[in-house]
Amino acid sequence: MPKFSIILPVRNGGQYVKACIDSILNQAFPGFELLVLDNCSTDGTLEWIRSLTDPRVKIYPSAQPLSIEENWGRITGIPKSEFITLIGHDDLLNKNYLSVMVELISKHPAAGLYQTHFSYIDATGRVIREAKRVPGTEKPESFLENFLVRRIDVMGTGFMMRSADYDRLGGMPPYPNLLFADFELWIRLSKLGYKATSPDNCFSFRLHQSTTSISPDTKFQQSFEKFILFLNSLKTEDDKYEKVIRQHAGGFLLYYCQGLSHRLLRTPKNKRGELSVKN
Repeated sequence: MPKFSIILPVRNGGQYVKACIDSILNQAFPGFELLVLDNCSTDGTLEWIRSLTDPRVKIYPSAQPLSIEENWGRITGIPKSEFITLIGHDDLLNKNYLSVMVELISKHPAAGLYQTHFSYIDATGRVIREAKRVPGTEKPESFLENFLVRRIDVMGTGFMMRSADYDRLGGMPPYPNLLFADFELWIRLSKLGYKATSPDNCFSFRLHQSTTSISPDTKFQQSFEKFILFLNSLKTEDDKYEKVIRQHAGGFLLYYCQGLSHRLLRTPKNKRGELSVKN
């Protein structure tokens, strides 16, 4: 039976982190631990977590304030169980999340990445909509195509992977503000086998003013450029990736470049730095 580490990087989680941790500790499947990477919280988050008496909770406080990239980078350096999943401090796991994962892993032992379906919720926990349905199994090239054409919903929470694979790949790529970083990692993991997805709805992703919408234009563009370089490198690895990228990257570029341009045009000229719509 697999053992799981649920990894929670957090800085100033407020009330959301309490609901998040409650949802984790109430899992029906008992074989897990919660690893908290606190990034010098100043709102009482660390003190509240320390007050918990559950032996499954292990805390790794940072000695000094870190960037989000640095805090998530610590994941590769801590002891972990056979399988890991990463969760945002404002997201929630359904009680059956790990139980469903046990069944999914048993059914698909050759997969490199696992996921369930999920719901989008608002700041109050109200369901906004269900995630788009995805196939039960996806080869990496199909997963990539579905992402490029926005046929699926892909978020950082809810994915399950082997710790050894995560560490061997270097963990979460250090994109500015981790924008697009998770999808590069998901593709790299799915290339180790394929992606398996349960039809069950097993977690909630909270939508509010996201990192994507509030990130400075420079960081967003830097992350986007880094992801485009990743796509370019994929083209040289295998003809199947080159075919998908050549067919669908144009629409993907257009979609995001339009968004980047709109963001930039809403930014005062004296705050745009070297960015321009032309670039």
